[in-house]
Amino acid sequence: MKKALLATALLALAPMPATAATYELAPTPQTVAWGHYDASSKPVLTVRSGDTVVVHTLLTNSPAGLAKAGVAPSDIEPALKAVFDGVPQSERGPGGHILTGPIAIEGAEIGDTLEVRILKIDLAIPYAYNAFRYGAGFLTDDFPYARMKIIPLDRQAMMARFGPGIDIPLHPFFGSMGVAPPAAFGRYDSAPPTINGGNMDDKALVAGTTLFLPVHAPGALFQVGDGHAGQGNGEVDITALETSLTGTFQFILHKGEKSTYPRAETPTHYIAMGFDDDLSNATRKALRNMIDFLVATKGMTRDDAYMLISVAGDVEVTELVDRNKGVHVMLAKNLFTRRP
Repeated sequence: MKKALLATALLALAPMPATAATYELAPTPQTVAWGHYDASSKPVLTVRSGDTVVVHTLLTNSPAGLAKAGVAPSDIEPALKAVFDGVPQSERGPGGHILTGPIAIEGAEIGDTLEVRILKIDLAIPYAYNAFRYGAGFLTDDFPYARMKIIPLDRQAMMARFGPGIDIPLHPFFGSMGVAPPAAFGRYDSAPPTINGGNMDDKALVAGTTLFLPVHAPGALFQVGDGHAGQGNGEVDITALETSLTGTFQFILHKGEKSTYPRAETPTHYIAMGFDDDLSNATRKALRNMIDFLVATKGMTRDDAYMLISVAGDVEVTELVDRNKGVHVMLAKNLFTRRP
């Protein structure tokens, strides 16, 4: 795909079969939401159910911060410079993520479910960064200072060259994918994940995965950003392999299929999520969400669903550092076999 970003940020490409269309959305000062999800935001693009959008995103850092850490000026994206220069302070925050969107899905209403098929994720730049600072992360008292490290990304080998003799396989995913929260939330901070999805930091949400989000506002208003080339569960120092990514998403609207919480499916697993500022409560939410899913879709009793998770499910800490902790429960699809 050509890397040139469009001045208008939108480009209609050749239509797909059955009237579905493909669009391209670039990050500009007019097409990003800086640090928030908000039901009152105006969409920068409106599509129909079945359409696909190729979305370019920007890493969450400043041109000055990258240059100070050693990135050559020629390697800092012009789009990042334009966004930092062009988005007024009044439109920034309360969080720090630069999110592309929002994208409205025609006909989406409160009580629907939006299916987001993650078709493809491409690295946009040949480097990532990892950083920690005092007051953020999980071991704040152990590291009462700040450090930032630039990590080269080998796109041919799909490896991060962390240091001499340390190579990390790349599994790109978006730390933040979500829709607008309920209007009562107002301008919601992009950092803590909640019922709208958002900054879930779930490393299982790679290409080939499908995300299901409850619709809380007309149009759904999908936003995406916080690109990660890879991450460990927990994201303990508050950042992953932070980088810019290009994602290809197909949106499918499920009318009247009310859901209360984000969930996902990989080719091999079902995923239920839970977010809360208390890790135990986040775990309870994830377990209950998986139990509800099994009762609704597999016809199981709550007792059997609870037992199945205990004997065959995996409860994993998604992230620990965004005020709301994240927990997800993974259950293999191949457990559900046909009987003779």
